[in-house]
Amino acid sequence: MIHYSKKLFTALGLFVSVISVVKAQATYPIVDTGVNAFYSDTAIITAPTKAQPFYGQDATYTGNQPSYTDNNDGTITDHVTGLVWEKNMGTKITFEEAFVKAKNSNLGEHTDWRVPTIKELYSLILFTGKIKGATAIDMFIDTEYFNQPLGNTSIGEREIDAQTWSATEYVGKTMRKDATVFGVNFVDGRIKGYPKYKPRTGDKNTMYFRMVRGNTAYGKNNFIDNGDGTISDYATGLMWQKADDGKERDWETSLNYAENLELANYNDWRLPNAKALQSIVDYSRSPQTTNSPAINPIFDTTEINDPKGKSGQYPYFWTSTTHLDGRNPSASAVYIAFGEGQGEMRGTLMDVHGAGCQRSDPKSGNKNNFPQFFGPQGDVRYVYNFVRCVRTIE
Repeated sequence: MIHYSKKLFTALGLFVSVISVVKAQATYPIVDTGVNAFYSDTAIITAPTKAQPFYGQDATYTGNQPSYTDNNDGTITDHVTGLVWEKNMGTKITFEEAFVKAKNSNLGEHTDWRVPTIKELYSLILFTGKIKGATAIDMFIDTEYFNQPLGNTSIGEREIDAQTWSATEYVGKTMRKDATVFGVNFVDGRIKGYPKYKPRTGDKNTMYFRMVRGNTAYGKNNFIDNGDGTISDYATGLMWQKADDGKERDWETSLNYAENLELANYNDWRLPNAKALQSIVDYSRSPQTTNSPAINPIFDTTEINDPKGKSGQYPYFWTSTTHLDGRNPSASAVYIAFGEGQGEMRGTLMDVHGAGCQRSDPKSGNKNNFPQFFGPQGDVRYVYNFVRCVRTIE
């Protein structure tokens, strides 16, 4: 008979307890983007090996795969996040009407509905979607489970005018001091700040809303500074590079940098996908209101000058996720703006999308030609963006 010491059982019990605590804290699991195709900076490619260019992009790593159940009562359960969603959004309503609707709803015989935060709402995005300008092609949400209407072109809207607002109001102002609410556009695959009131008339703006219930801890981080240049988030199970290295890179070079980073005795770092990087945005902060980037101050972020030379701006950060848009849909990748989402309109540089927005930049280009201003809102295109690497906590 084998005899085990009391100390061994105590040690084993402590080990199990620690593991149980860590698992119990994983209240914010990141749902994978769904991407399984590989891209260069201009085209679809076969899966690269570790020694080849463009290794380490989104499809190289698979995370928590989307998993839904249609409950046949107008609700959809997300088995990864523990959230339950309204299947059909109905017509566009005002920001205030959304909260009234959620408070009074008994959809699926539940009465604890709420308007989702921007992090809860973003959990639904899939980057298997595709857009060409204002024309919808494939939705950035699973349409097998969720109804996603387009903009009403019969009344002059574009197909992409189908934004879904969240409960997260921007702490700053966009455009010319507009009160702003963040939303996700599941038709064009972006996070933007949208005006609460129509700028021309002052009337309340209307958008789509999708109610949610369950897992009220979702979207709340649990950061620990490990004292070795890394930050652990036990809510998501991800470890982050505490400080960016202050260097701007195009997309291919960013992937290579992340794959070859050795930090705190770890060499399994990678460039985060869009949903992982968005998980560390702090929407209570902005350059306008806290003189800081939209990220917890436990992180260190390089300050930069904006394209007009003004200080107090913060970088856009690359993700590993390709954003399928435009004439060459393989040529752009997602970034998260931790500083203002700036654009130039009528010669004036302003915050047009909000700190914490998600857009996309061309993956490559002549560095001397950037930054540029693109589109109807003059979005700033840097192309040479910053990097904050991530790894999975084992």
